[in-house]
Amino acid sequence: MEKVNSNMASILAYLPFAQILVSFLIVACVLLQQRGTGLGGAFGGGDGSFFATRRGIQQKLYLLTWALGAIFLSLAILNLLL
Repeated sequence: MEKVNSNMASILAYLPFAQILVSFLIVACVLLQQRGTGLGGAFGGGDGSFFATRRGIQQKLYLLTWALGAIFLSLAILNLLL
């Protein structure tokens, strides 16, 4: 029983650091993704009719962003439950 409590204490100690690390990785992945129209599209410049399929590294970066988001969500739920 003593071993289980020490394992839980170590998980609880590292959980916030894991969340911070994953959040920085999410921010990096989002910033590295290619934008379609750039800043002008946000203010009405451009018609926004250009759609491209993600290929190669862009698709892997997109999937990595989703995976990191799922990891962050599960870490947050785990932190809430423990």
